[in-house]
Amino acid sequence: MSDILKDIQKELPKVISSANFEAANIVLYTDDIDFFMNNDGKIRELVNKFKKRIELRADTKLLKSHEETEDIIRGTVPEEAELTNILFDDQRGIVVVEAKRPGLVIGKSGMILKDIKDKSLWVAQIQRSPAIQSKITENIRNVLYQNNNTRKRFLNSVGKKIYKEWNPEKMEGWIRTTFLGGGRQVGRSCILLQTQQSKVLIDCGINPAGKGKDKFPYLDVSEFKINELDAIILSHAHLDHSGLIPYLFRMGYRGPIYMTAPTRDLSALLALDFIGVAYKQAAAPLFSSVDVKEMVKHTICLDFNEVTDIAPDMRITFYNSGHCLGSAVTHINIGNGAHNLVYSGDIKYIRTRLLDRAVSNFPRMETMILEATYGGRDNILPSRKESEDRIINEINETIDKGGKILIPELGLGRAQETMLILEEAMRNGRLPKIPIYIDGMIWDINGIHTAYPDFLNSQVRRDIFQDKNPFVSDVFQRVGSPSERKEVIEGKPCVVLATSGMLVGGASVEYFRHFASNKDNKLCFVCYQGAGSMGRQVQDGVKQVMMNVEGKEERIDVNFDVVTIDGLSAHAGRNELIDYSNRTQPRASKIILNHGEQSRCLDLASSIYKLHHIETNVPRNLETIRLK
Repeated sequence: MSDILKDIQKELPKVISSANFEAANIVLYTDDIDFFMNNDGKIRELVNKFKKRIELRADTKLLKSHEETEDIIRGTVPEEAELTNILFDDQRGIVVVEAKRPGLVIGKSGMILKDIKDKSLWVAQIQRSPAIQSKITENIRNVLYQNNNTRKRFLNSVGKKIYKEWNPEKMEGWIRTTFLGGGRQVGRSCILLQTQQSKVLIDCGINPAGKGKDKFPYLDVSEFKINELDAIILSHAHLDHSGLIPYLFRMGYRGPIYMTAPTRDLSALLALDFIGVAYKQAAAPLFSSVDVKEMVKHTICLDFNEVTDIAPDMRITFYNSGHCLGSAVTHINIGNGAHNLVYSGDIKYIRTRLLDRAVSNFPRMETMILEATYGGRDNILPSRKESEDRIINEINETIDKGGKILIPELGLGRAQETMLILEEAMRNGRLPKIPIYIDGMIWDINGIHTAYPDFLNSQVRRDIFQDKNPFVSDVFQRVGSPSERKEVIEGKPCVVLATSGMLVGGASVEYFRHFASNKDNKLCFVCYQGAGSMGRQVQDGVKQVMMNVEGKEERIDVNFDVVTIDGLSAHAGRNELIDYSNRTQPRASKIILNHGEQSRCLDLASSIYKLHHIETNVPRNLETIRLK
């Protein structure tokens, strides 16, 4: 087999002091300033020849000091950019510049960045500062960039593994998927993708409403060996897809995990919250903050439409899935075109207030794994306008009676969508000037949204860029302590958005406990309620629930109205799913349905087959399907 680093260096004059991998990317270091400043397009020629991302950086001994470089940056970048932080990654020759207006740091045609590079010899990378302070984003960036020789060694080891059997010729062999979770159920999504050369895990979540072993994927099967995994792919940050990944690091996994940058920040935040909830429930958490930090250290983040190798015979590309910030449909090219698999993760196939709709065009595709959360025959969702009008009417009706409205929310995605609806309704006079309280981790997640506006739809992005950020509107009031929560519970009519969305822990359970007995109050469900959750029981009409309060069982009478507004779900409804299966280009020759209750998966599979004559399959957990 060829050694790609040696092959590249053969094409260059002897000015390269070292060559390293940064995962699938190749970084060349030079101690020749003239070659670094002007290599006559030689690097571009290598990129075109080898079809790999190749970057040239200055050897560390050439770099200006931190103090000199910081002076250069502050003297070059206009004050209007509002610099907030400068981080140095000495081992890799990268300086990370954070600013509230990153476009002004880049400059016209990248001229300011080039100026910084020419004067300091550091390669500048730009990141946006959150409009709402996000401690988790700040901590993650510090972990990744400051004094991090470990990170450089890790990325190089990933590249060595990818290219250990590098061969430009076509690779072939069998391909199969094993469903370790998410088969005929919602929750604990986890798929093992195997070829003769590679093993990749796609998602590894928990079942928030599950009990005992039903809460976790089947990781005790003989074919799953953690030390044999080449990579993990994470589609998005919701716990039913990401919740068990830190546990894998606790068990010794030290390979790469691929995701978008927002998903990295959000999954770390949700994992830390998961630990906190366990302690509050007097239970031993599955993993610690050390394991979450280890997960962050091993992330490799990709933008949408960015192609990268993750194993000798696998290449992936992320596309917007429309479900939540940073959520991705994953296109997997296996065996240099031998088979193309698309994993939908969770999708929304209409444009929402927050996100553009899921991408449905791919370079090639033979098999698609498609979610079926709302795939049943009765899952015809009402229009967004109808649903938005209804939630506004339900709120007005409750306020007129002097009651309070509880909206249990998924902190990620669903809550932000509701906030945008309520903010506009109040601005336009469709809602009275009442307090809208935000409780739980929603506020921290809002901060991460403001750090990554490029992943949002054009309208929200424009509002954030023009300092009209809807997430910091004065119509919202943050609840940050038990005493503030007590004031809300005892106070005047209001709307409360609180996590968790299924009433299985978090602030929403506390509000439920106090609001439920008053018939003037109301509970609005706007997201999916998992089978077995307290939310599903209440949604199905139970009039009494038992809750553990400070170690004692307490009976709660459910006297308030309970309404479900399905049309606001961040999941695609049945018609969207059928439309998506029909409109994807190219059309799949096989569709595998998962992430849905059994009847819904089977209904959707039957309908897709009858309507479009596409082969469908509905695997159970532990079932293996051969793709090639």
